[in-house]
Amino acid sequence: MADKEELREQFQEAFEDAAYPVTSPMDLIPALPDGPATTFESGEFSMTAMELNTELSGGVNFPFQDVDELVDTMMEQLESEDYL
Repeated sequence: MADKEELREQFQEAFEDAAYPVTSPMDLIPALPDGPATTFESGEFSMTAMELNTELSGGVNFPFQDVDELVDTMMEQLESEDYL
């Protein structure tokens, strides 16, 4: 099982340097250490940024004004789709 706080911290760290507000997933790529191949892992959970974009595309609505709003939305969507 994934540690939600560990994932939250990984997302926070990866996306905090994006130029907010962000209006699309493409705005986030320059902030990622390995671009779309950046991997987020905790327990049995493992997804690249590209996979996250694909899996969450229906429930994550841009724009986001800051990293907290983005990460909160991502976490809520991952939970609602039973990834966490």
